[in-house]
Amino acid sequence: MGEKSFVAPLGESACDRYRLYCVTERGQVAAFRVQYEAFIDGEWRPIVRYDTAHGFPHRDLLHHSQPGEKAEYPGRSNVEVLTLGQEDIKRNWQTYRMQYEQEMRK
Repeated sequence: MGEKSFVAPLGESACDRYRLYCVTERGQVAAFRVQYEAFIDGEWRPIVRYDTAHGFPHRDLLHHSQPGEKAEYPGRSNVEVLTLGQEDIKRNWQTYRMQYEQEMRK
């Protein structure tokens, strides 16, 4: 079994980061979590997360003051959803942050 874990900054500021945790067994992704976090109002807030926490690969889009949204990916493997999550976060983190901050102002 192999484990990989790291946190990396996104963009030029130290207020946005990408967190990854992945467990492999026999060369296959057994479990993972990839998450975008933003430092807003003095605390790190998870905003979007792709993981296998409920036994299947999915995305949780988190909101400031309402329940999050879960998106499932039937028929896709753990490695496919892990890759999708990494690409989505790296490409769209600024939009996720803007939407979250707008929700906070409501």
